[in-house]
Amino acid sequence: MNSAVNAFTGQPWRHGVRDALPLLGGYIPVAISFGLIAIQAGFSTWEAVVISTVMYAGASQFLFVAMFASGAPLWLIIIMTLLINARHVVYGPNIAPWVPRGRSWPLLMHGLTDQVFALALVRLPQLEQHQRQGWFTGAMLIAWFSWIGGTALGAVAGEELTRRWPLLAEVMPFALPALFLLLIIPKFVSRPWIISLSATLAIALLLKLNGLVNAAIPLAAGCGMLLYYAVDAGSKHRPAARRSTDG
Repeated sequence: MNSAVNAFTGQPWRHGVRDALPLLGGYIPVAISFGLIAIQAGFSTWEAVVISTVMYAGASQFLFVAMFASGAPLWLIIIMTLLINARHVVYGPNIAPWVPRGRSWPLLMHGLTDQVFALALVRLPQLEQHQRQGWFTGAMLIAWFSWIGGTALGAVAGEELTRRWPLLAEVMPFALPALFLLLIIPKFVSRPWIISLSATLAIALLLKLNGLVNAAIPLAAGCGMLLYYAVDAGSKHRPAARRSTDG
């Protein structure tokens, strides 16, 4: 722990950039896919880039483009986008204890994606309080700019890239799921995490196989979260009960 903290002395934003660099392997291919899909849906290159800059919401962007192109009403597009991004209601309270007070944090939270959140949840507790904002700024900016750049590349040259290398079109959709897998593998180190993550994966798979594709992720995530807290509370209760019996 001390060595990790000492490594960030000096310019923590650079280390934020370094820690977030592996995320680009998932961000850029998916952003290229979005840029290409946005162009195919009738958006201009600049419109696609603006969506990635302002919305910056991954799956919500694909939904937005698809619903807008199909002529869905604006109110329905907004509601569906908010529902997909409701997971940030969970992210906020979990990251808040490690975020120092400051006026710039609301702006920095624009860069709080799923992957940046997972990375920050591990790294921020290892840093001194005065280093956390710099680290988070570096991490979120490199992720954000890679997403914008990937979108621009997909909008300008995505069709040519997939025509020249057809396999690329098949591989790109798997980049983000593979990135998520790499982020959760290190969590398989304790009993609550092993049980809850395994159950989440199993429930999501069962729901998908039974045709409940849209409900699979939120239901599985909710069940996994409840299971984690139940197992964690049980493991804390048992030592207390044992001490009471021994006494």
